Amino acid sequence: MPEAIQSAELKVAIKAAEVAADISRQYYHGNFTVTTKSDMTPVTQADIECEQAIREVILAEFPHHGFFGEETGKTQADAANLWLVDPIDGTKAFVRQYPFFSTQIALMRDGEIVLGVSSGTMFGELAWAERGSGAWLNDKRINVSDIGDPNRAAVSVGNLKSLAQSDGWAKLGEFIAMSDRIRGYGDFYHYHLLASGKIDVVVESDVNILDIAALSLIVTEAGGVFTDLNGAMPTLRTRSVLAANPALHRTFLAQLEGYVE
Repeated sequence: MPEAIQSAELKVAIKAAEVAADISRQYYHGNFTVTTKSDMTPVTQADIECEQAIREVILAEFPHHGFFGEETGKTQADAANLWLVDPIDGTKAFVRQYPFFSTQIALMRDGEIVLGVSSGTMFGELAWAERGSGAWLNDKRINVSDIGDPNRAAVSVGNLKSLAQSDGWAKLGEFIAMSDRIRGYGDFYHYHLLASGKIDVVVESDVNILDIAALSLIVTEAGGVFTDLNGAMPTLRTRSVLAANPALHRTFLAQLEGYVE
């Protein structure tokens, strides 16, 4: 199998993710402070220290790039190159000491996501992709499945509470009823499974671009299709996800036609 060719930006992003992983592992079993942000979500000192470390690693190499972090906000947000970073995606999992959290790092260039790194710290999984170069998980090339029959589809659903509160809940019920296997693997993990061909569809709501920027490119470079629940490509304003292999994405998008978030 050919080795992945990594750009200078990707090498730095992987280095930053590894530094963040070292920090989050040190805090994982406790001994950290937790505060509540204005949106009522938790933030820990691990989140803040991870983001500071990522920022330092990236901007030391690319000082003229912009940076948009979950905890520290934006700097040079109008730069052609903008880094999108969630230092601990899944802070609620981190606080309660179960392993469904990750570090997400993506690079957006002129409005297009061109690089993504997803580090599932406690799973020992590091996935990455660059535009046009395929997707990789722990140094192995990965691809989505080729299952085209929705009755055989394995589907993972995230953030059911907000989905249930939407006007599209009935359409989602029809979607679920036609599938073979429904689970909620959650956060980064169901996207790693999707990109590796181990499940076939992911449906999620109540996300922001920092949660899914890197994962959107990893799924796409693995041969999948990644949109919101109305079929729009990811942007800084994306709030939901429909990700799947191409055949099932067409089928389920048609099933969800007219979905209202």
